[in-house]
Amino acid sequence: MTVTSIDLLCIGEPLGEFNATRADAGAFQFGHGGDTSNCAVAAARQGARAAYAGALGDDMAGRSIRELWAHEGVDDAHVSTHKSAPTGLYFVDHGPTGHVFSYLRAGSAASLYGPGDLPRATIASAKIVQASGISQAISASAADAVFDAFALARESGVLTAYDTNLRLKLWPLTRARAIVHAACAMADIVLPGLDDARLLTGLEDPDAIADVYLRMGAKVVALTLGHEGSLVATSERRERLVPIAVDCIDATGAGDCYDGAFLAQYIRTGDAFAAGAYANVAAALSTQGYGAVAPVPRRAEVEARIALESQKAN
Repeated sequence: MTVTSIDLLCIGEPLGEFNATRADAGAFQFGHGGDTSNCAVAAARQGARAAYAGALGDDMAGRSIRELWAHEGVDDAHVSTHKSAPTGLYFVDHGPTGHVFSYLRAGSAASLYGPGDLPRATIASAKIVQASGISQAISASAADAVFDAFALARESGVLTAYDTNLRLKLWPLTRARAIVHAACAMADIVLPGLDDARLLTGLEDPDAIADVYLRMGAKVVALTLGHEGSLVATSERRERLVPIAVDCIDATGAGDCYDGAFLAQYIRTGDAFAAGAYANVAAALSTQGYGAVAPVPRRAEVEARIALESQKAN
């Protein structure tokens, strides 16, 4: 589907997901993933006009992802279909230390994406362009596409947002650090997760990590802290935002949900701290079911839970 005006354009690799359920050993539930696709869907479920730029294979997973986007209202007009390269896949297993990912993505359609494939007019007219470390880790051409997209966005007065999402199975830490931090230096909003940021910066303290990304030039840093909520920081203010209590079943994609909810609410309000508080609730609710996309809440559910938490506090 196509919408005429875009709030959020996400760039990267959509994936088909096979998620192992704890209830039935050896059984996998098919779903959808890919961090920036999850972000786009989460933003759309909060009411943002979201779009995606990338490539899919001419296969079942690719067609299913397009069906998902059509259902969710995510514009896929700038997603090409590659006739021979496949859509990437990943598997999620669950154990005592949390979820474990395995990938089948080498040579995927998205990894062949490059700067010449970018929807330049859409980038120049969006409100925010978002990408991630994974968007760049899948290939050199994909990494260059993100750099070009961010450069065009900034020339056009469009905000840029970057999740440092680190996958060391895709590239070594030294290369990841160089490219991710070069992208962060071009980002207005940096959305790191604590574990990844500790590896990338060599620091432990969340406030010190936020300071690193603010010094790189970010206007807003929203650092997710897992079950401890998030830290939102600007050059003038910072705040630890506590999470809500939920029965967590599967945290797959919770950080991506946070990103999409944060950016949708930031577009709506212009308030990074209100966006962080809203995204905390959305991300927590997204852990109450299996998969990266299916449990992502819609705005009405998030607002109802915020209202309930407010009543409890009073």
